[in-house]
Amino acid sequence: MSEHLLTTRGFTRDSAVALLDVAEDMADTQRRSVKKLPTLRGTTVVNLFFEDSTRTRLSFEAAAKRLSADVITFSAKGSSVSKGESLQDTAQTLQAMGADGIVIRHSSSGAAHVLATSGWTRAGVVNAGDGTHEHPTQALLDAFTIRKRRHGDDSRGRDLAGLSVVIVGDVLHSRVARSNLWLLTALGASVRLVAPPTLLPAHVEGWPVTTGIDLDAAIADGPDVVMMLRVQRERMTEAFFPSPREYARLYGLSVARADALPEDGLVMHPGPMNRGLEIAGAVADSPRSTVLEQVQNGIAVRMAVLYDVLAGERA
Repeated sequence: MSEHLLTTRGFTRDSAVALLDVAEDMADTQRRSVKKLPTLRGTTVVNLFFEDSTRTRLSFEAAAKRLSADVITFSAKGSSVSKGESLQDTAQTLQAMGADGIVIRHSSSGAAHVLATSGWTRAGVVNAGDGTHEHPTQALLDAFTIRKRRHGDDSRGRDLAGLSVVIVGDVLHSRVARSNLWLLTALGASVRLVAPPTLLPAHVEGWPVTTGIDLDAAIADGPDVVMMLRVQRERMTEAFFPSPREYARLYGLSVARADALPEDGLVMHPGPMNRGLEIAGAVADSPRSTVLEQVQNGIAVRMAVLYDVLAGERA
C-alpha cells in the first residue's frame, strides 16, 4: 500500500506491474452487471480541482463511487478560493470535515507534494495533475492500455519490455509526457520525445529518453506506439511555432503518417484533442487509435490507485 500517489518517478518495474495487475482486477469487476464494490465504504474522497477538468474529474468520481466511497467534488470557481482562500486553509477545512482521501488538480507544479507533506491534512493525496509537473494516473492508464492491446487477457504480470514509444508535440508544457517517460521506461519501454525545438525542455540530460525534431524520421523507425500531446495554448505566454497550419504540417499525425506506422502500431492521445492540429480526425477514429479505450481504462486504473492509497492501514 502507498501513502500517496504524487509522481511516477519512484516506480520500479515490479511496483508498476503490481498496480497495473490490481487495475486488471478492477476492470474485471466493471464487466459485471453490478459494478459497485464495498471496498471503500465509509471513506470520504474529496475531488479538489483548482483547474477545469471533465475527463479526469468524472473518471475519479466514477472510480470512487464504484468503490462505495462518499465523494465530495470541490471546484475552485465559485468557492472561497476565488475570494483568496489559500491551499492551506482549504486543506485544513477538508481535514476538519474528515476527508480520508484528496484528489488534487492544480495549476502550480508541486501543489500535490506540498499538500501531502505539509501536515495540513492526514488524508491520502492523489495527484490528478499539477502544473507542468506530472499526471501519474494518466501515465498509468496509458501503460495499462498499451499492455492490454499487446497482451489481451494474458496481461497480468507483463511489462512493456522491448516496446518503442514516441511522444510527440508540446513536451515543454506536458505533465502527461513527464509522467509517461518515467513509468514507461520503468516498465522496460524505450521512449523518444519529438517536438519543435521551442517545445522541447531545455534540460533533459537526466531523463531516460532520446529526443528529436523530425516526426517523419521517428515514424520511419517503426515505433510500436505514437502518443500525441495536446498543444496547450492556455500555458503558452509566447509564440512557440509560426502558425497552427505549420505545426500540423510538421508535427501533426496525418492519415499518411499513420499509414506509415507498423500494422499493429498504436495511436494514443490523452485528450481533449485538437482535431486537425495535432491529430487528423480520421486517425483519431481509426482502429489503431486507443483514445476511447484510454477513457474506459481510466476508471479501473483510478479504482486501483484509490484502493492502493486508501484501503490499507488508513482505512
